[in-house]
Amino acid sequence: MDRGFFIDGQWLLPDGKETFVINDPATGEKVGSTLLADGAIVGQAVAAAKRIEKSFADMPAAERAVILVRAAELIETRVEDMALLLTREQGKPVPDNRKEILFGATVLRYYAGEATRIFGSLRPASAPGIKNVVTYQPAGVAGAIVPWNYPVDLYCWKVGPALAAGCPIIVKSPHETPLAIAMLVDCLHEAGLPKGCLADVPGYGPVAGAAIARHPEIRVISATASIAAGQEIMRNAAENLKRVCLELGGHAPFIVLADADLEAAAKAAHRRSFSNMGQICITVNRILVDRRVHNEFASILADLADQTELGHGVAPGVAYGPVLNRSVIDRVEAHRQDAVTKGGRVIAGGYAPTEGDFARGHFYRPTVIDDAPLDSLAMTEETFGPLAAMTAFDNHAQMIEMANSLEYGLAAYMYGADLERMWTIADRLEFGGIGLNVNDVSELQAPFGGWKMSGLGRELGPEGLEAYLETKFLKMRVSASLE
Repeated sequence: MDRGFFIDGQWLLPDGKETFVINDPATGEKVGSTLLADGAIVGQAVAAAKRIEKSFADMPAAERAVILVRAAELIETRVEDMALLLTREQGKPVPDNRKEILFGATVLRYYAGEATRIFGSLRPASAPGIKNVVTYQPAGVAGAIVPWNYPVDLYCWKVGPALAAGCPIIVKSPHETPLAIAMLVDCLHEAGLPKGCLADVPGYGPVAGAAIARHPEIRVISATASIAAGQEIMRNAAENLKRVCLELGGHAPFIVLADADLEAAAKAAHRRSFSNMGQICITVNRILVDRRVHNEFASILADLADQTELGHGVAPGVAYGPVLNRSVIDRVEAHRQDAVTKGGRVIAGGYAPTEGDFARGHFYRPTVIDDAPLDSLAMTEETFGPLAAMTAFDNHAQMIEMANSLEYGLAAYMYGADLERMWTIADRLEFGGIGLNVNDVSELQAPFGGWKMSGLGRELGPEGLEAYLETKFLKMRVSASLE
């Protein structure tokens, strides 16, 4: 598939634009290509959005809801083709991509419902004859920056609430994985979305992303990115005080208490560490284990990592595929080497397989490093690859200090048997989402986002609409008399 830009209800293939080639990370074979947007393309998209802004804001919420539901239905009928294409461009196995895409459809359907639940309120007055009314209106043209690791799902996280609120939106798709997104855009268009309400412009962050963040007629921007990219988005958005919603990097601790079910905890840590080969913002980067059960837990986890079978994600039964590209492998290698140099021990994985078909793609064995020094890169920087670093703690106060010691505050996980103790510990952890005996922190109806340097604002749940709504207060003098 070779794609261009979707602007004003049509696909455009303008001459003279830079092209990026997408290769299958498992085989190196070409999958397709995309044109790359620049500031002029972003400006063209904004102009189309401004033309429809008022009429789309005035469209009854129930009509916007119908469009989102139709789009969800179309996605569900095309999920197999979308999942296969996403596997070939991004690497995740087809079952994982099927789950991602179907959840994206569910997000659109959820915000179709939320579109009809944007309520105002009547507030008490401080004097007779006064009525106070609070209303919410669309914030205006929105911008979004979507990452390459879960592109379809996170696209829906941003487009769903924006369209539900009545905001046209310009999306900078990831240039690495823009192909399945093109199918998603077709679903939204065919569902009846008015021209100009959605623009899709793949490109590089410092070019297309910066143009979106700086554009004075884009009033809100939502981005899923690294901390460094989020800081740059904020700097650019500050030029016109644009509202920002940022879901940024994570470095999730996985805490194992002495009374935890070690088999269950190890299986959960393994899946959360190596699902999508660790290329997830909420992946487990560091594992903190009570010293009394450390050796037993480490042995179980190492065995699980060693037993993990890698393969091409299109093959039946494959649960773990390649990483996106060589730069991911280089970063994992740098973190592994640094940890070992400082005294850590590789107890599973630690290398890129090169035998057979692995030589054609970007594969790296699930890696566990034990006794990882607290100052090692793996324990302090987001790896965003298949590496989990582990260390032991001697008491809960020490463990809490370890967990909270970094600038990251997106997700944390804890396994144990005493829920009262776990609740008390969770109260002291500085993270936006915490999983207790569960290795996930996202839920459709609950807000998702980070503390500290891991972001601003929230996505999902009713809170996901807030970034796209402006508050208006109406104070009215009315007659206090019936005469």
